[in-house]
Amino acid sequence: MTAQKLYAGTKLRETRTRIGLTQKAFAAKLGVSLPYLNQMENNHRPVSAGVVLRLAGEFGLDVTELAAGDGARLVSDLHEALADPVLAENQPPLADLRLVASNAPVMARAFLALHRAYRQSHERLASLDEALGRAEPLAGGSPWEEVRDFFHYCDNYLDAIDRAAERFSLQDGQRADPEIIARQLFRARGIELSFSDTAPIRLLEGARLLLSSRAPGPTQRFQMLHQIALITQNDLLEATLDLARFQSDTARAIAKIGLANYFAGAALMPYRAFLEAAQETRHDLERLADRFGASIEQVAHRLSTLQRPGQKGIPFFFVRVDQAGTITKRHSATRLQFARFGGACPLWNVHQAFETPGRFLRQLAETPDGVRYLCLARDISKPGGSFNAPVRRYAI
Repeated sequence: MTAQKLYAGTKLRETRTRIGLTQKAFAAKLGVSLPYLNQMENNHRPVSAGVVLRLAGEFGLDVTELAAGDGARLVSDLHEALADPVLAENQPPLADLRLVASNAPVMARAFLALHRAYRQSHERLASLDEALGRAEPLAGGSPWEEVRDFFHYCDNYLDAIDRAAERFSLQDGQRADPEIIARQLFRARGIELSFSDTAPIRLLEGARLLLSSRAPGPTQRFQMLHQIALITQNDLLEATLDLARFQSDTARAIAKIGLANYFAGAALMPYRAFLEAAQETRHDLERLADRFGASIEQVAHRLSTLQRPGQKGIPFFFVRVDQAGTITKRHSATRLQFARFGGACPLWNVHQAFETPGRFLRQLAETPDGVRYLCLARDISKPGGSFNAPVRRYAI
């Protein structure tokens, strides 16, 4: 597989503008000629290894950020949109998509917004009888899709919330049990914590937090920390939502749940401690789950969020599918992006995991752009807790 050339003109221009240098001064710092820098900034030339090293040495730039950001995601989204049957006859080559994403990202996002609007209109027309019977207005995009895009373009990493969760899990500079800290905080605030086998997964009634006694321990801890986020981090969550500028109250409410869940996962598995443990155990999901009192699914999801600048982990993608093959969760810190419409590839080992409960399946997959991925798949079950409640089975 040939190495992909690095085109990062937008990132070069942003770096130069941020430090306040002219092209001539910036070129001198990088040890290249002015025309050469101009060509790199306009993506007519790839960024050379020497320039990458000087960017790191002279300006302290995290070189992993050169290949990160919106570019790969925009290319993936453009490729998917242009694969629509309506546009399939005009499929441009991948090189052209990279140029558009690098040189005209605003135009690329405008095209994607237009395509989303077309898809939504098409789907509404396809189910017109159902749509006409709804009470709510049909204008606007799906709030779930809007929230998905928010996390998608944040690299599934939210620095302020992640660091707040890490501070929460420290006592006197040392990592402490987040469940013990949560229980202490509940007592300090006069909140009674109780469990019931008839309770929902989590319910706050006045000064009483009710959790399901049927839920596994990791789920109970996660729900405690979710409530902690809503109680102690509300200002931070609301500020993050303000910056996101969601188009509807529904999308904002869904995103707030997602942000509280993010805090819960980051508090249960604090960034630096989890990253060190992941490297020490060679990313053994079962050992990590045991060490942090988390579930396999929670650990897999957390691995996909290790994108802190200067302390990045190995880039993981995370996907969960149900038995019908529908993708119910998707996050990626890699160049691999999941289809916005439809299900996953039927040859993917995640579908076979249902046939081998309790075992990890391995598969080496290569995407059309020549990138290879090591895929680990395993089934997970969520017991209903009673005879009448069915077991929910997924694969990750």
